[in-house]
Amino acid sequence: MRCIKNKIEHNGSGTVTLCPDEPEDMWHAYNLIRPGDILRASAIRRVTTVQDTGSTSSARVHLNLVIRVKNLDFDPQSSQLHVSGQIINETPHTKIGQFHTLDLELNRNFTLEKEVGADGEGVGWDSIAIESLKDAVDEGGKRRAEAVAVVMQEGLAHICFIGQFQTILKQKIEMSVPRKRQGGGDHDKGMNKFFKVTLETLLRQMEFNTSLTSGANNEAVRPVLLASPGFVAAGFQKYIQSEASTTTPGLKRLLPSLVVVHSTSGYTNSLSEVLQSPAVKSLLADTKYARETKLMDDFLEQLRKETNKATYGPREVDYAVEQGAVGRGGGVLIVSNRLFRSQDIAERKRWVALVDRVRDVEGGDVRILSSDHESGKRLEGLGGIAALLTFPVIEPDLDSDAE
Repeated sequence: MRCIKNKIEHNGSGTVTLCPDEPEDMWHAYNLIRPGDILRASAIRRVTTVQDTGSTSSARVHLNLVIRVKNLDFDPQSSQLHVSGQIINETPHTKIGQFHTLDLELNRNFTLEKEVGADGEGVGWDSIAIESLKDAVDEGGKRRAEAVAVVMQEGLAHICFIGQFQTILKQKIEMSVPRKRQGGGDHDKGMNKFFKVTLETLLRQMEFNTSLTSGANNEAVRPVLLASPGFVAAGFQKYIQSEASTTTPGLKRLLPSLVVVHSTSGYTNSLSEVLQSPAVKSLLADTKYARETKLMDDFLEQLRKETNKATYGPREVDYAVEQGAVGRGGGVLIVSNRLFRSQDIAERKRWVALVDRVRDVEGGDVRILSSDHESGKRLEGLGGIAALLTFPVIEPDLDSDAE
């Protein structure tokens, strides 16, 4: 994502003009835009005109519309973001108050405005929004998936991209493979066809150039995890090796990146198990995903040990912060980014204030996990918020009534 213009004021109000360069930027835009914000972008709207004779005609016209955001609809698989709201600028073809949905597109600028009123209404560009903006424009728009995973079983494969901020199912392949019978070759033929289609789909999704000529696509290949129960993944690896040595020599660049891992099924719910394997942890040790996974592992280990140095849930974490247990010396506040997408302004302000207190007052660390990653999903199961503490804290029974 490129930042075209940044005019954020000291009080938190202001506008930012951004240009999404790649599909993952739509995820960042989804996390930046909130209900109540003002969004300006180009749009196509069908306009119906009534002639003097009573006949009608319709045409599609290009407009620059400004809406006050009401709802967002994000499709992570296609990386499409639709933002709906009420129009607040009048044009020859639209009236103030009409509803419209803006479809944000790659390589087209949009301007986002966040307001803070004189009475303190609105959250503006708070610390979380500023941090999300920095993540969005980091690395000059050259962010790539950190790994690719093919979770498979006979006749079924899911191709997933593991990025810094989300795990996306890019493609599902499902084919009928004949059962293995003694003396019959239909099963082997069916598996070869399945492997062929899966490999073609994988290369297309990776935009992998199988030619031997040098070019931009011949850069270092990200790790490709092949996971399955039984020997399906190993068979797929052998198929790729065979193709590389016979019909498609350009595949040889892909071979060192292949890692075969065991999984209990070919469905995406096995991806968490795959990423927990020692081989994959070692391979992805320096990635943001691995750091978040290790953090959740450490947290859950503290829970298992019952050391009272780990807590979770809104009330429990609030209490630990009040006691000064999430501060310097190892305190870590772990928050799901879903909490900052709340349409309730007071609710969002609550979590932002908690983050600011831990980070700026208590001196603790704050980790905001993506709810679109496996580690973030584990955190969601704990209420979306947890903390590692610097010293044990036992919360009093706040549910019992005072006598």
